[in-house]
Amino acid sequence: MRIGILSRNESLYSTRRLAQAARDRLHQVEIVDTMSVAVDMNLDAPHLKTVYHQALPLFDGIIPRIGNSITYYGLAVVRQFEALGVPTTASSASIAQSRDKLYSSQLMHQAGIPTPKTVAVFNLFNLWYGVQSVGGLPVILKTVQGTQGHGVLLVHNFHAAALAFQQLHQSKEAVLVQEYIPEAEGKDLRIIVVGGQVVAAMERSAAAGNFRANLHQGGTARPIELGQETLQLALRAAHTHHLDVAGVDIIQSHRGPLLLEVNASPGLEGIETVTQKDVATEIVAFLERQYQKQQRRQKRQKKK
Repeated sequence: MRIGILSRNESLYSTRRLAQAARDRLHQVEIVDTMSVAVDMNLDAPHLKTVYHQALPLFDGIIPRIGNSITYYGLAVVRQFEALGVPTTASSASIAQSRDKLYSSQLMHQAGIPTPKTVAVFNLFNLWYGVQSVGGLPVILKTVQGTQGHGVLLVHNFHAAALAFQQLHQSKEAVLVQEYIPEAEGKDLRIIVVGGQVVAAMERSAAAGNFRANLHQGGTARPIELGQETLQLALRAAHTHHLDVAGVDIIQSHRGPLLLEVNASPGLEGIETVTQKDVATEIVAFLERQYQKQQRRQKRQKKK
């Protein structure tokens, strides 16, 4: 296969591991800077070009690594590959709905997936209502687009909540007010799902003085075996977002496991280092299966 990895930085651990895993399986790999691609929508011209005006090769499959800061244009590039019939490990639609935490929360609610109580507010006048609706202070406030623990604040009084809201609302987007789960004790689970199977899981613990368990925020982690209820919740979360490759974050509470969020481009360094699982190869193998399915469909169509 000729595989394209959409990434802004070829030196990132996840990008390097995916490229190496693909090469180890004898594939041709090209790392493409997503923002260097011109999306040409003229019918008489190549559909995708680089900044050097050279047509991109028609890959047999792509692995999108779309960063939060380039979501809008990155999705346009992925959509264009999809229009050309190129298999992908993450569709543009699934990336979009998982990246928007408000939309994601609505999807999970509609699917009956247990989550911490959450209310979206757009102005300061509704903030007190949101706080009361999720069970009162303390609460967590978060932006709808944050990643790696950024844009997430824990507040213990309403004055702090008002200041935090104003800080998070600077982008003029909704702010999520979320129930704080004290019994989790600063721990959560990061679970990687690939092709409907859990391939790696770790428990993350927040650093002293921090409630966020993200490794980018100084947290620590250890590998963990999942109970059946937690495992099924992770699979349901990925399926609800139509994600074939997903990082699923779950928190334990007195009422059972609760889904925090789903990530369409989960980082591989932490989970592979902690669990010693080869997640990159699992992702490449999934793309191979998608390509093989496409080839079989095309052969059947030719016979008709």
